[in-house]
Amino acid sequence: MTSAIAASGSQGAILRRAALDAFVKLDPRKLTGNPVILATEVVAFLASASAVDAFVRHTSPAFALQMAIWLWATVLFANLAESVAEGRGKAAADSLRAARVTTNAKLIVDPNTGTTIPTPSHKLGVGDVVLVEAGDVIPADGEIIEGVASVNESAITGESAPVIRESGGDRSAVTGGTTVVSDWIKVRVTAGQGDSFLDRMIAMVEGANRRKTPNEIALAVLLAGLTLVFMIAVVTLLGLGKYSGVTLDPLILGALFICLIPTTIGGLLSAVGIAGMDRLLKVNVLATSGRAVEAAGDVDTLLLDKTGTITFGNRMATEVIPAPGVTPQAALTAALMASLADETPEGRSILEMAREKHNLVLDVPQGATAIAFSAQTRVSGLDTSTMSWRKGAVDAVYKLAGLERAQIPADVVAAVDRIARSGGTPLAVSENGRLMGVIHLKDVVKPGVKERFADLRRMGLRTVMITGDNPITAATIASEAGVDDFLAEATPEDKLRLIREEQAKGRLVAMCGDGSNDAPALAQADVGVAMQTGTQAAREAGNMVDLDSDPTKLIEIVEVGKQMLITRGALTTFSIANDVAKYFAIIPAMFVVALPALGVLNVMRLGNPHSAILSAVIFNALIIVMLIPLALKGVRYRAIGAAKLLTRNLMIYGVGGIVAPFVGIKVVDLIVTTLHLA
Repeated sequence: MTSAIAASGSQGAILRRAALDAFVKLDPRKLTGNPVILATEVVAFLASASAVDAFVRHTSPAFALQMAIWLWATVLFANLAESVAEGRGKAAADSLRAARVTTNAKLIVDPNTGTTIPTPSHKLGVGDVVLVEAGDVIPADGEIIEGVASVNESAITGESAPVIRESGGDRSAVTGGTTVVSDWIKVRVTAGQGDSFLDRMIAMVEGANRRKTPNEIALAVLLAGLTLVFMIAVVTLLGLGKYSGVTLDPLILGALFICLIPTTIGGLLSAVGIAGMDRLLKVNVLATSGRAVEAAGDVDTLLLDKTGTITFGNRMATEVIPAPGVTPQAALTAALMASLADETPEGRSILEMAREKHNLVLDVPQGATAIAFSAQTRVSGLDTSTMSWRKGAVDAVYKLAGLERAQIPADVVAAVDRIARSGGTPLAVSENGRLMGVIHLKDVVKPGVKERFADLRRMGLRTVMITGDNPITAATIASEAGVDDFLAEATPEDKLRLIREEQAKGRLVAMCGDGSNDAPALAQADVGVAMQTGTQAAREAGNMVDLDSDPTKLIEIVEVGKQMLITRGALTTFSIANDVAKYFAIIPAMFVVALPALGVLNVMRLGNPHSAILSAVIFNALIIVMLIPLALKGVRYRAIGAAKLLTRNLMIYGVGGIVAPFVGIKVVDLIVTTLHLA
């Protein structure tokens, strides 16, 4: 996905599209959801009418024309901010469309004989079963019902390394547009035309499903209220002027109105929300709505499924404990020889451990015979003409070695007990009927998880691991992963009950999972993050999908959510603080002729009334452009307390919002007066 976005188009192309969209958004119907900018457009229209009227009356239209130009620029700049944010999503959507292909599927028409007929992928229906072989493109979203294959999912995830997909587990979901690299699978189609995962991804990144979040709606209501209040205040000034004997130009009153309403945040509000979803997209997370991103910023508790999320899911060898009288090298060699022909994940992990930890690599001897694991023998291994190696269930290997319980070395018994108490699985290994040692298999915690959970704790979030394992195993994994709490022997009902209990305490809950049994919890959680490698049910239940299937991605998700909330708050503070300077620019300019005493308020020493008003309007437009990069990038989030965060934002964006206009308006006024524009 990352590579897809990178290839989606240059920044120049995005800006060109955004500039065109900014003019399209001048349609008043498209601005009805943004009352501040709609009001600005109305005043811009009135200023334009005033300029035309002045031209018709053969009076100087210069001031009215400049006012109209800068008011229209204010509207365009606000539209541009939103369009640039949307443009990133549209560019990514274009690249996703390029990944969507129409291919001929091998539709199975007779399950008994396996007969297939070529069928265009767009004609497949839900429930159809297709055969996908090496080199074939998977024609539609579905569940594997038979077979195992290596699948290249780079069209979706951006990762070139193939992944294993197989039937009967949490890795059975496949996505249309991905390619089978080796072997074959039979896939039952689960999504119809237009409802595939790729289609939903396009809709998500393009913005078709974006809805305003509760905080965004509340802020929009506040901005509408402020707009109404200032409109009443400006109309009141008209009466006050008549009472004071001052004739106020409606155009100047309109300029005052525009400068007083919070146009800065009004112009950037939509861009902040859209940019939040875009920042998630950059870390390969799809959010179904801005509501989910915002909720992520307020999350209190994170629930994470253990298997496949915190741990790798398959038991992996971590050590070989030699029996008394056996050297560690001999025990390791015996375990390795017994595993050379073992294709299970556990067997492969023994080879991996020997290579990574001990730099030991062996090949299958020529003429050797592999002994497959069976339910009867409960052992597997390798035989040559002179040697025999076995590994398997402890009691089964004891029996092969001819050991009675009293003959088993105490050190071996202690090692087996220790492994079992820690939640691991002990396997005994023998060579030519001699007990060589014990292999420790365990569910291994993914690298970096503990450090990332420590980061979450510093952010004030509580982490809870959910697993179906027994309490002993759960406690061991929880300690290694560094989570705050765990729920052992959990059923889907237990997960759902835990989430509801947390929510009943007023907490927002995020759930991360990949299996079908996680689907109810993902749907109930305020933020449900499904792994892309998980089942179709999990992906549909969550309101976010992690394309990298990395549980630690919750860190980025929470940070992006908090960053969006902080950015919105910072820009709102800055926008409202801006008004203080504008009072000192426009109020004296309006009344200084009739009320000379108001001249003391002209602390910026602006050139003349017209230049003061024009400078305030120009600054009001330009500040939106200057803040677009901040709205798109977001205010940097740091894991500090709420009080410190509030103080920092008030000092930077509150005080800065007061000081910046004094400097900016003065600079613009110097340029305006120097060029004799007013």
